[in-house]
Amino acid sequence: MSDSVFASIVQAPEDPILGVTVAYNKDQSPVKLNLGVGAYRTEEGKPLVLNVVRKAEQMLVNDESRVKEYLPITGVADFNKLSAKLIFGADSPAIQENRVTTVQCLSGTGSLRVGGEFLAKHYHEKTIYIPLPTWGNHPKVFTLAGLSVKTYRYYDPKTRGLDFSGLLEDLQNAPSGAIVLLHACAHNPTGVDPTSDQWEQIRQLMRSKALLPFFDSAYQGFASGSLDADATPVRMFVADGGECLAAQSYAKNMGLYGERVGALSIVCKGADVASRVESQLKLVIRPMYSNPPIHGASIVAAILKDGDMYTEWTVELKAMADRIISMRHQLFEALQAKGTPGDWSHIIKQIGMFTFTGLNSDQVAFMTKEFHIYMTSDGRISMAGLSSRTIPHLANAIHAAVTKAA
Repeated sequence: MSDSVFASIVQAPEDPILGVTVAYNKDQSPVKLNLGVGAYRTEEGKPLVLNVVRKAEQMLVNDESRVKEYLPITGVADFNKLSAKLIFGADSPAIQENRVTTVQCLSGTGSLRVGGEFLAKHYHEKTIYIPLPTWGNHPKVFTLAGLSVKTYRYYDPKTRGLDFSGLLEDLQNAPSGAIVLLHACAHNPTGVDPTSDQWEQIRQLMRSKALLPFFDSAYQGFASGSLDADATPVRMFVADGGECLAAQSYAKNMGLYGERVGALSIVCKGADVASRVESQLKLVIRPMYSNPPIHGASIVAAILKDGDMYTEWTVELKAMADRIISMRHQLFEALQAKGTPGDWSHIIKQIGMFTFTGLNSDQVAFMTKEFHIYMTSDGRISMAGLSSRTIPHLANAIHAAVTKAA
């Protein structure tokens, strides 16, 4: 109908990550494999709801005193307190001195957006540096939040590892006071993380230039299997007494993808500043979505505050992390056994949900066409989408792509 007031609107392109699933769903092949989406799958290729999550949910349902009233703008108070403890550590001086303000947000994306809008309104430097490459949503979120987005070098395609000298040089050249987005662990999409020594050098450089760290923590506990180990970089920056922001998501580590549970914490110099910061965060959130949803955050709070459930969660979390690590080793060994040309050791050196394979877009297209394997065109594969059953198929496809489609 050409008389629509919206007639001039053009069809938007598919989201490059979610579009992979759309294409996969249309494919009728029995051997099709979706390695595009960052969601955990069991060895059988099925989504997983953690037992401890089901248990917490049942507790909530059985509690007749629970109601569906609006939450405060900042969300579930217990959830906020426990989330800060989880990322900064139970004995964090910043928490003990009331220098941390935490607000419940809509998973990692919402936490980044609220943090971005707060900084765009109240922080003196409006530029945020994000790693190259980074999660596809980062530039969009921060641009729409009102910040100017620039990049710093991160990944070196030649070594399929970290371009550490490039990273330091770009941060050295950033204007004093600029915001720097850091992946707390399990960098997405590359799976390449700095070593602890490199983190210390990054910290010293950033503090010497008064660069403001904004951590995106989407995989705490999911990368190494240890909640504390995966939070080490964040805690290094808090331990020096400086200020920082941290966005947390419970999508991966509790499998609460669709519940949209996250938190934004801002570590300040003093309790009085933290209190004023919180008052302004409320003014960002209120016209955006008023207040957050109650269910997912209540699940997280129930698990984090009960000793037995917390322990059960850490066991289930480690099992997920270990399965992904095992998939890395199996894929590496399968490629070695086939004598696939090239060095594939980056598969076992990288960490977290994703492997940046180093395959180019032509090779990816070849694998989709010939082997019905779906992934993003940059060659990123979700290790969580693999199983012992599907690894031989993927290894055959990579081998063929490298030898025939090179």
